[in-house]
Amino acid sequence: MPTAPYLTLAFPAPPPHIARHMSYARRPQPQIVRVIDLETTGSAPPAHAVCEVGWQDVALGADGRWELYGEGGNILVNPGRPMPAITQAVHHIRDEDVADAPWWHDVARQVLDPYPRRVALAAHRSAFEEQFCTPALTHGADWICTWKCALRLWPDSPSFSNQVLRYWRKPAGLEHERGLPAHRAFPDAYVTAHHLRDQLNEASVAQLIQWTSEPGLLPRVRYGPDRGKEWREIEEESLVKFLTDRDPDVRYTAETEMARRRGGGHVGRMTPQELLL
Repeated sequence: MPTAPYLTLAFPAPPPHIARHMSYARRPQPQIVRVIDLETTGSAPPAHAVCEVGWQDVALGADGRWELYGEGGNILVNPGRPMPAITQAVHHIRDEDVADAPWWHDVARQVLDPYPRRVALAAHRSAFEEQFCTPALTHGADWICTWKCALRLWPDSPSFSNQVLRYWRKPAGLEHERGLPAHRAFPDAYVTAHHLRDQLNEASVAQLIQWTSEPGLLPRVRYGPDRGKEWREIEEESLVKFLTDRDPDVRYTAETEMARRRGGGHVGRMTPQELLL
């Protein structure tokens, strides 16, 4: 008995515009950490609001290294209130510059939740940005604070501001003019992205997020008779006083140093002798 021939079905090729999207979807997309910088009318909502947002992406490449990705950008935002002179003096954004700009809720989601896939958001002292970039706007994103991570990875820096780290570290590939003027959203995000890139190439995303979730671990005493000393250098009597300091970073660092002295932790950079043990 002859067998029936196999039935071959022919489907028409998809239109070119759909084929392009199908090909793009099959391609592995880079992992993105988006650096955010905000300029605002003041220090905290709801009394103050965003007047500019800037961003720069850092992506994981096929070689396993993180690099800056794309051009980044900025958007002026109407804060819905007059710009105080004291903040205009910092970022030089005037009321007339933002009078016809979009509202924050109209631009926030598209900036804060980008495609290709974002694995986290980052900012220098991210606690400030997180006040305005709420979980509802970020889709519950994890944050990386490049300031807290710099304390851990580069404790020898003379200071840990975005710009001091820029000139102390001299990150590879940072275009000087592109990182100016300071205190504007895109240039600041661009500079921060170079710090983030190098941090991601020294530690994992998970580690940076973990450090961000904790108070800052300060490498040196900030004030008082022991100012400038490493915490391991100060007398225990002085250390005990810092355990009740009103600054959570100081308290946390003092607690960590006390735990180290009791055999339960470490603060600051390990000595060569400790690394060998």
